Amino acid sequence: MSPMSLPTPDGHSPNPPAPLQSACGQHWIVSLPDHQAYDHVRFKRVFTTDGTRHEVVIVDLHKLLLCADRDDTDYVLKPVDDWHVGKVRGIREFLDPENERVPQMPYVTISKRRAGGVAGWLGLAHVGVVAFRNGQHRARYLAWAGAQWMPVEVHEREVALLRELCGAAGLEGEPAEYGAPG
Repeated sequence: MSPMSLPTPDGHSPNPPAPLQSACGQHWIVSLPDHQAYDHVRFKRVFTTDGTRHEVVIVDLHKLLLCADRDDTDYVLKPVDDWHVGKVRGIREFLDPENERVPQMPYVTISKRRAGGVAGWLGLAHVGVVAFRNGQHRARYLAWAGAQWMPVEVHEREVALLRELCGAAGLEGEPAEYGAPG
């Protein structure tokens, strides 16, 4: 199966993303329009056993990274252009779709906190904060390579907030279409 059509730079998606079926289970394909080494990457779920209480959410990568940049408790990476050559080569090789091993999608948590300024101080304005538990290098590299969206895993109690603050508009549809338990 070849990669499906994904969001164009103007944000429109002629065909929403869907997981690919493979002998090992479901794989998500993320298009990389600005990447010279390959044009897509594959991801698999982190939590694969029944009853894990985690779901896959298709996120707008730009929104996700804006929320991640607000994380003042965890390690936040510099932009890819500031990484050393070995780090860039390592992540490029790790994500290469020709590898037999399929990387796991990022695993995140999300919360809200008061925004800066008077409205935040008064409790009227809030912003999202994403913390990566795994996959921050993958997410930042994909954004650098031109990806518009990507799948991430999150605990079920945080799904609604992640969709609200970082969801990929027009790409969230029927849950089974994106590999949620059905």
